[in-house]
Amino acid sequence: MTDVTSKPYKLGIALSGGGAKGFAHVGALRAFEELGIKPDCIAGVSAGSVVAVMYAAGVPCHEMMKLFSRVKFRDLCQFSIRGGGFFKIERFKKHIKKVMPKVNTFEDLNIPTFIGATDLDHGTAKVFDSGPLYERMAASCSVPIVFHPVVIDGVRYVDGGVMHNVPSWILRDKCEQLIGINCSPLPSASSRSKKNSILEVGLRTYDLMLKGNVKDDMDLCDYQIELPEMSSYKTFDLKEINNVYLRGYTATRRFLQELMERNPEVFAANRPKDLPHFPTPYPIEDIQ
Repeated sequence: MTDVTSKPYKLGIALSGGGAKGFAHVGALRAFEELGIKPDCIAGVSAGSVVAVMYAAGVPCHEMMKLFSRVKFRDLCQFSIRGGGFFKIERFKKHIKKVMPKVNTFEDLNIPTFIGATDLDHGTAKVFDSGPLYERMAASCSVPIVFHPVVIDGVRYVDGGVMHNVPSWILRDKCEQLIGINCSPLPSASSRSKKNSILEVGLRTYDLMLKGNVKDDMDLCDYQIELPEMSSYKTFDLKEINNVYLRGYTATRRFLQELMERNPEVFAANRPKDLPHFPTPYPIEDIQ
C-alpha cells in the first residue's frame, strides 16, 4: 500500500452499483451530511456513479429523490433490440441533466469524482475522471444484455460492475481513509423470476458475477457499510426507491454513530470543529 503521506485525499467514499437499489446511497450520503462528514473525493459504479456525480455537483439528497420519485423504467430508456442490448439509454442521460443543467464535464464538479466502467473490447476495468461526463456515466450504467454498450472514442464500454462493482480499487491509493458502501448483495433465487427468458437468465448471471468481485473490493476499504436488506429489492423496480433510501440512511447513520462513539476523532479532519458530535437527525422530508 502507498504510504499515507503520499496520498492526496484524507477521506474517500466508494459507492457500489445496484440499479434501483442504488438509492440507498442517497440515504447513506444524507447520513454523512447530517453528521457533517464531507469526503474529499468520491467514486461510483453504475447506479453509484449517478449518485456520486449528483452529489459532487451539489444536488441535495432530497432533490435526487424527487428526480426519480415519479419515474418509470420506460421513461429512462427506449426499447431497441439492435445494438447489443434490449434498450437504448439516451433518455436516462437527458433525465439526469435536468438537475445539473450547468454540469457537462468532470471539471464542473465540486469535488474529484471517479467513475468505474468496463472496457468490453479489451476486457479491462476503466476509470473516467475527466472530460465529458454524461456519456461516461451512461457507460458505467450499461448492464450487459439489458442496455446497449456505450461507444467512447471507438471503444465499447459496459457496466463497471462486470469487473469491480465497488470502485474501491480506484480510490485505495488516493485516500488515507476509504469507506465502501455495498447496496448490491446477492438476491435470493426466490426474489428472481424463474422464467427462462434471456433477460432473467442474464440478470441472474449478472448477480452471481457481482458476488464474485465484491468481497475483494470491499476488503480494500478501511470501513465497510454493507446493506444486506437490499437483497429483497429488485434491480429495476423504481416503485420502492423511497424505502430503499430510508434503509440506506438508517443503516449508515447507525454505522457512523457507532464508529464515532468508539473513536471520536475518526473523521475529525472532515468535520467542522464546532459541530456537535452527534447532531440531532434532520426531519426526513416527505418524498413520496
